Parts: sequence; C-alpha cells; structure tokens
Amino acid sequence: MMMRDLSRHVLRVTALFDAIPASLIAVIARLAVFLIFFMSARTKVEGLITLKASTFTLFQYEYALPLIPYKLAAYMATYAEHTFSILILIGLATRFSALALLGMTAVIEIFVYPDAYVVHLSWAAMLVYLMARGAGILSLDHLVLHHFGSQSRKS
Repeated sequence: MMMRDLSRHVLRVTALFDAIPASLIAVIARLAVFLIFFMSARTKVEGLITLKASTFTLFQYEYALPLIPYKLAAYMATYAEHTFSILILIGLATRFSALALLGMTAVIEIFVYPDAYVVHLSWAAMLVYLMARGAGILSLDHLVLHHFGSQSRKS
C-alpha cells in the first residue's frame, strides 16, 4: 500500500514537471546565455563598443589563440559575443546564433581554459537545447515564421 501511494505521488510530480512549457525552458536558456556572453563582451569594451587596450593584452597573452592574429580574435570574439547574445535574447536567428556561440565555447574550452569544462558543458547544454528546439513561441523567430509562413500559403 505504501509503495502504491509513493508511486502515485511520484507520477503526480512527474506530470507537473511534464507540464512545464518548452517555451518557458527556452526563455530561461535564452536569458542565461545572453547574460553569460553579453556580460563577458561588456568587460572587453568601453563606451558602446570600443575595445579596451586590456582586451588586446588579454587576447595576446592569456588567450593566445593559434592560427589567428590576436587583434582580429579580439574584435571577432567581442563583436560575436555582443551580436549573437542579443539575437538569442530577442529570439531572432536563435539556432544559428546558438551554433555560433557553441563554436566559440568549443574554442574557449580547447584553446583557452581546458580545465573549465564543467562551466562550458553547462553553456553547451543550453546552446544545444536552443539549436535543437529553437527559441519557442515568445520569440521573433516564432513571429517571423508564422507571419511569413502564413503569407506564403496565401500566395
């Protein structure tokens, strides 16, 4: 009897968890990814988007990526963090932006901070979710898809 009651409670709780909308999960993932990458980008600039001298030093000595000049890497990474994190926040080109930030995460893990795999795996989990499931209904992707999708059916 006790096991049956426990089973019933577990099933009820599981049903509650199953009722969490995917769009809520996507919004939370989008906000978290935005904060991670946008806040990182903001530490590299002064004013709106002028790279700090310390950013170049960071890319030259601490990050020291192979095959790419440090100044180019500094600009690319800083602008990518700004651009793709904002796109993910508003839910526009979400899957593409998540793929780009996943690529950046892989570069960071492989070449810069290989011992930070726990943090990078958590980023990767959110980014892969967004790549696989998209931004959800609370996004510009959803609005654009449904607007243009309905327009093409009328033509």
